[in-house]
Amino acid sequence: MRTRTAFLYTLCAFHGIAAFYLPGLAPVNYCKAGETTPTCKSEIKLYVNRLNTEKYVIPYEYSHFDFCTVEDGQSPVENLGQVVFGERIRPSPYKLEFLKNVKCATVCSKTYSSDEKSEKKLQLLRKGIAVNYQHHWIVDNMPVTWCYQLEDERQYCSTGFPMGCYSKEFRSQQDTCTIHGPYNKLKTYYLFNHVNLTITYHSGATEEWGSSFKENGGRIISVKVVPHSIKHTATVDCESQTSLEIPTEILADKTFQVTYTYSVKFVKNNSIKWSSRWDYILESMPHSNIQWFSILNSLIIVLFLSGMVAMIMLRTLHKDIARYNQAYFQIESGEDAQEEFGWKLVHGDVFRPPRKGMLLSVLLGSGVQVFFMTLVTLAFACLGFLSPANRGALMTCAMVLYVCLGTNAGYVAARIYKSFGGEKWKSNVLLTSMLSPGIVFGLFFIMNLIFWVNGSSAAVPFSTLIALLALWFGVSVPLTFIGAYFGFKKRALEHPVRTNQIPRQIPEQNFYTQPIPGVIMGGVLPFGCIFIQLFFILNSLWSSQVYYMFGFLFLVFLILVITCSETTILLCYFHLCAEDYHWWWRSFLTSGFTAVYLLIYCIHFFVTKLDIEGATSTFLYFGYTFIMVYLFFLLTGSIGFFACFWFVRKIYSVVKVD
Repeated sequence: MRTRTAFLYTLCAFHGIAAFYLPGLAPVNYCKAGETTPTCKSEIKLYVNRLNTEKYVIPYEYSHFDFCTVEDGQSPVENLGQVVFGERIRPSPYKLEFLKNVKCATVCSKTYSSDEKSEKKLQLLRKGIAVNYQHHWIVDNMPVTWCYQLEDERQYCSTGFPMGCYSKEFRSQQDTCTIHGPYNKLKTYYLFNHVNLTITYHSGATEEWGSSFKENGGRIISVKVVPHSIKHTATVDCESQTSLEIPTEILADKTFQVTYTYSVKFVKNNSIKWSSRWDYILESMPHSNIQWFSILNSLIIVLFLSGMVAMIMLRTLHKDIARYNQAYFQIESGEDAQEEFGWKLVHGDVFRPPRKGMLLSVLLGSGVQVFFMTLVTLAFACLGFLSPANRGALMTCAMVLYVCLGTNAGYVAARIYKSFGGEKWKSNVLLTSMLSPGIVFGLFFIMNLIFWVNGSSAAVPFSTLIALLALWFGVSVPLTFIGAYFGFKKRALEHPVRTNQIPRQIPEQNFYTQPIPGVIMGGVLPFGCIFIQLFFILNSLWSSQVYYMFGFLFLVFLILVITCSETTILLCYFHLCAEDYHWWWRSFLTSGFTAVYLLIYCIHFFVTKLDIEGATSTFLYFGYTFIMVYLFFLLTGSIGFFACFWFVRKIYSVVKVD
């Protein structure tokens, strides 16, 4: 009964967190034209973002496809996270005023002839439609959503809507042309040149903030879009049933005209509060039918099993220590004592410095940097500072934290390296500040070149690359040197037992205590903690969906830390009992092997869940995946190492040694 009550409290806490952080930014009040005040405006700005598709990992700017644009409009300032992630938010030519319904307004017209320039533009439109590139529009810092029914009759609201549809012979019920109904002419490109916008607002009539509006003001709750393909004649007619088909070629004496139009309708709904306006998007996410109870129950089981492992180890260790100390006192009193056995036998070798100690210390320093970056970022996200409404904030926070935590990396790497007896402090500091950031930046730079060659909006501008390099060499590297200075200045760590001059011979090991099987087994349980949550993360990354379960992710992260620690300690204890004292690298690789399972899962996700086509997009997918896997390897490896380091120092400090 207590367990069930605690579980319900936990569930309520997570729902409370979600309700707190999703609004993200301060509300904006809108008024009817003619009644504007400094705190209430009538103009509603509609911004357009990049277009992307699930078939290719190459997004494009809105202007890439020859849509209607604004020449003198001012783009909103984008933060570092938005630029790195490839968001390109631009003003649009769509004019919206609060409470002003619009019917069939013309945005602009585009005329194409048979020349090469026109053919190139039409070819881009055909290609974009064929691979289902999606618009992403923003109104009042909310995504404009396209809502439709799924096969199970559940409504799904997407944060993007298609630029058109290509009618092919074999298509599913969720195909873009099928959803829209009349577009069924085979091998035809339909361009969605008209949008119906429905803006739902809360009038504030019963709220304190809306007392001065008198039904002529309010706050925007949602903006939904329904795209249509309409072939306008000499007069613009949005009721026309004739669809706009993009021709495969234009005859020499002919032209092809596209007229872009829109309609706007305002709907009052005082039952939905402004603070809950994201709910309809989040609740309609695909696969959200996986219930919280089943997920949390599985995590509680993992935590319970980890607790059992910890209890068994504590009891076994307690008996070992008591037996070893009894033998020690027998020797001191002159009595016959049993010969030493188990992990006490290797006390003279257990703290012998490992091979490649320089590399291990550098990886551990970088791992600590990633650990605290992840911990603080998730904590901020749980507190509501990094909500989906605050675009790019999560990535910006993570990058700034990583740069500022160079001090921790330098300090830890220096302390560990000095405990190994290392003296090449300059090499240690340089490797700590250059190796891991260099691997990540090198991959990022190669992928950025690919984006640049393809003319993608995801290509980071040269000025941003210079800013990233300035953060690295101007902030992170000096901080790493400062941390390393204090680390080397401190006395070397004193181990609880002395190290023998002559290394002890390791007896022949059975299959389960050999290094490779132990390392492979070590990553299974930690990966079991994260694989459900991993699906949601990958789905949000590659399917342009909003990720919002930061409270739950923080819980998963804590359980991952506990599981990595206990699994590594358990396997380390078994290896020491088998008189194998090479635990330094093994402890790092045991929990770090979880990253290999992560890589395997990402490959499985790519093959079974995604529809990515082309060698370029495949390379980009695995490039981003390798960065994620490498950082996860540093994170989990460092967790396992320091847990094992604490454990080994603890057990050899409480046992009596000759």
